[in-house]
Amino acid sequence: MLMDAEAKEFSSVLWSKSAAISDLLMAVIMAEMLSNMAEKFLNLAAELLCDYTGVEEKIQNLKSEVQVLENRAADVVAVLEEEEVCKGKKRKREVEDWLANVEKKKTKCDTLDQEVKQTRFYNVYSRLYLGKLVKKTRLEVEKLVEHSKFSDGLFLEVCKTKAKRLVTTEWKGQRALKQNLTTIWSWLMNDADLRIGIYGMGGIGKTTLAMRIHNKLLTDPKFKGRVYWINVSQDSNVHKLQNDIASVINLDLSSEDNENQRAAELFEALSRRKRLVLILDDVWNHFDIKKIGIPLGSYGSKLIITSRSVDVCHRMGCQKNIKVEVLSEEEAWELFLDKLGSGIKLHPDTEKVAKEVAKRCAGLPLGIITMGGCMRGVIDIHEWRDALEELKESAMGPDDMEIEVLPLLLCSFSRLRDPKLQRCFLYCSLYPKDYRIPREELISKFISEELMDKRNSRQACFDQGHAILNKLENASLLERADDKYVKMHDLIRDMALRVSRNDMVKAGLQLYAIPEEHEWKKDLSKISLMFNKISEITRCMSPNCPSLSTLILRRNPLEMIPDVFFIYMSGLRVLDLSYTWIEELPSSIADLENLNALLLTCCVELRFVPPLTKLKALKELDLNKNKIKELPSGMQNLINLKCLNMGYMSCLEMIPSGMLSNFSHLQRLILSDNLPVQAEELEGLKHLEEFQGLFYDVHNLNQFIISQQKYGKLSFYSIVVGEYDSWSRVHPDSKRLTDKLVTIKGYSFKKEIGGEGKVLLPNDIQDLKITRCNGLNSCLSDVFPSLNSLRSLKCFKINNCNEVECISTFSTSSNLMEGGEPFQSLENLIIAWLPNLTSLIHITAAAPPYGTFSCLKKLRIEFCNKIKKLFTPSLVQNFCSLEEVYVSECAEMEEIIGEDDFSSYDDRTVVTLPKLRGLSLKWLPKLRSICKVMMTCDSIERIGLFQCHGVKMLPFFLPRLNGQPCPPGNLKEIRLGKEDKEWWESLEWKQSNVQHILQPFVKYLELGFQRGLVKPDWKKMVLVCLFIRRLQVHARS
Repeated sequence: MLMDAEAKEFSSVLWSKSAAISDLLMAVIMAEMLSNMAEKFLNLAAELLCDYTGVEEKIQNLKSEVQVLENRAADVVAVLEEEEVCKGKKRKREVEDWLANVEKKKTKCDTLDQEVKQTRFYNVYSRLYLGKLVKKTRLEVEKLVEHSKFSDGLFLEVCKTKAKRLVTTEWKGQRALKQNLTTIWSWLMNDADLRIGIYGMGGIGKTTLAMRIHNKLLTDPKFKGRVYWINVSQDSNVHKLQNDIASVINLDLSSEDNENQRAAELFEALSRRKRLVLILDDVWNHFDIKKIGIPLGSYGSKLIITSRSVDVCHRMGCQKNIKVEVLSEEEAWELFLDKLGSGIKLHPDTEKVAKEVAKRCAGLPLGIITMGGCMRGVIDIHEWRDALEELKESAMGPDDMEIEVLPLLLCSFSRLRDPKLQRCFLYCSLYPKDYRIPREELISKFISEELMDKRNSRQACFDQGHAILNKLENASLLERADDKYVKMHDLIRDMALRVSRNDMVKAGLQLYAIPEEHEWKKDLSKISLMFNKISEITRCMSPNCPSLSTLILRRNPLEMIPDVFFIYMSGLRVLDLSYTWIEELPSSIADLENLNALLLTCCVELRFVPPLTKLKALKELDLNKNKIKELPSGMQNLINLKCLNMGYMSCLEMIPSGMLSNFSHLQRLILSDNLPVQAEELEGLKHLEEFQGLFYDVHNLNQFIISQQKYGKLSFYSIVVGEYDSWSRVHPDSKRLTDKLVTIKGYSFKKEIGGEGKVLLPNDIQDLKITRCNGLNSCLSDVFPSLNSLRSLKCFKINNCNEVECISTFSTSSNLMEGGEPFQSLENLIIAWLPNLTSLIHITAAAPPYGTFSCLKKLRIEFCNKIKKLFTPSLVQNFCSLEEVYVSECAEMEEIIGEDDFSSYDDRTVVTLPKLRGLSLKWLPKLRSICKVMMTCDSIERIGLFQCHGVKMLPFFLPRLNGQPCPPGNLKEIRLGKEDKEWWESLEWKQSNVQHILQPFVKYLELGFQRGLVKPDWKKMVLVCLFIRRLQVHARS
């Protein structure tokens, strides 16, 4: 019983304990559940809070990831375009889909970014929703980034093609090349058909530039692989070129021999390729594109050619041409250093020598690369100095330089074909390095040396010479410095000197001594020692050079030449001693019977020339500017002379009577301006084309004009009657007269019989000057009857002629009407110091013919104190070309444009001067009116008004903009004197608000020395006028 009771008690206790444990376990379980729920809730709350408050940060992270994706996409696209264009590969479909998804994700990112920016902070739901969407989008972007690796490749297949990148030489210092590349690329981006020419000398980098363009085109999807490169050989012909083009486009022409049929097949094949680019490298001769079969009208197609000749580019119809120039000194040095090796470090002294070596390559890339390669790894200064000396002595440099550069340059020379072109080209190398050679001097030397074909006239010879120089420029063997000069590239010159092995050229080397006698070899042909510092020649020196044809010693301070110097130069044809200080020519010159040209220009100390009796072959004698008092004996025997220059011979006492008439072959005659010549001495000169001389009177002028008009050869002239005129002189260096000028100066017409002397002017005169003459009629055209009928006169200047009252008279008389339109070609009219001038044109019966002064551009009139009216309406209507009007110190001038008896204005009249750019009116105390009616001068740029206080109203009619007056579009300034300010402000205007509109253009000037002001203290003034030729001081009342 006890056991049962204990068991029951134990069971009861156990049950109660179990219940407590169960309750405890349940409590623990519930606590855990609540904790998990709380944690999840808190995490969810934290996530929602993050979505709500951190959406801006998330969108920034998304944008960063999208940027990574875009970069990957750009890389993929670059690879696709490269491989598709250059190798014909085709991208997989999945790549297309991937790129499309990239674009979608980029668009979605941009949209989300805008929505986030627009969502308000209190809009909880929207911000939570956007936070979730941004997160989801970022995960999708990350998958696309991962997929961008395309482990299975981008492409399906490869198509074989000939369009491969060309290997080009990478240079340092390629700024000019990159600029040319940019220019050409901009041309290529135009959709129109285009032909482009790239030209320049051999080795300059034309092919490199074209290769860069080719390679860049291969990467441009616009042309999609339709870019073809063809090397054109020197001996290429139509058949070969057709084969070359067919080969690159996989067209088989082997079974077709007919040239026209081959061209048709090639044309059809190329026409199917839209946006075709054909590059023809190194084209030497032009050819007909149609005969080849190259399509001209294929949409967007381009043809690029490289050539040494711009003429080839032109003749092949290139619309755009670009010249490849030499490298700048900085670029050349960068390239030279690059070819020496990036790791090389030169001592400063060595670097200085290296720079001199680089300069010898003269900016020619091929020369720089070759020379740099020769010197690669050399750091010893002795080796560098030796290389520099070798370059100087050999004129080309080490063997590698010769092997690489010389053949290219020689090839250009040999391709000239024409011997006269080659001769003229080689002659240019006689000048110093980098010398700007005057074209006309060079052509004159071509004539003296007889390098060109013979022509019947000097003009024809110069035309031929210019044509030759143009051809040499177009072949890139000469460079045009400007319109009047040419240059020879240093390496081109070196090549020319190599070709001319029988010449001794030491021009511009600053030599102080003439080369030793043993250097004067028997087989020498030409010797050029010009532009040195040689002051003497060794006494008794007599070089044995029987083959020597040309000796140039010009521009040396040479004072003496031994008498025996020329004894063994019997073949000498051209001797140039110009610009030396020699006082006497050696007697041995007198025996140079083959001498063709003796040039003594500006031998300013020269006093004696030996007898010239034996020099019967002489065709050119230049005695310009010296101290010779008496012409050399035997000069009258030079019957073959074509050019005789005796200008600036201020010490010459006389020209022997009858001497000039012996020179019946003369084409060019320049006479000293201090000795008048008789026209009868010149009557036999039937071939005269250029003449400068002084006639004592009008009778001789008329006689000369009549005789020369009969022969019809005289083309250029500078003729003076009366006193010599320094402004009419030909410059000593001038080899060609370009004037058609007559000057009558200091001449008294009273000495003509009865004062009735008439002046006959050349029909083609362009420039007429009349100064300080007396005895003229009141009407100038009475003395110069042809003045009204001249059709080439462009400039007319007259001053200090007291009797002249008008330039010409117009009437209805038949003799005037036969003259047509007077002064119709005149462009410049300058009138000064004519105290009795009352009008430009005296109109007696009718208005002047239409076209009178129709070409007049500039009118200047000053110090004419009787003229009251400058123009009449009948004249102004012809001034359609007038650009400048200057009127000064005409004391009685009342009107610039005033009415006459034959024409007048009404209130509706408007005077139009469509080209007037400048109007200057100065010190006209009685001027009342510029023009009584409105004037329109829309082209006006400058107006100057000084001391014209009688004018009350200015006639200018301003253009209108939106119905309101506005200043002329070209107006730059209105100049007034400071003392004119009050007058300006008081002016009346026919248009409202004009003064306010023009005021910003007004400038008040301090005029200094003028009427009414204190004259300067000349003793305190220092004039620096290094180049002044003439100074005139006029007395002022």
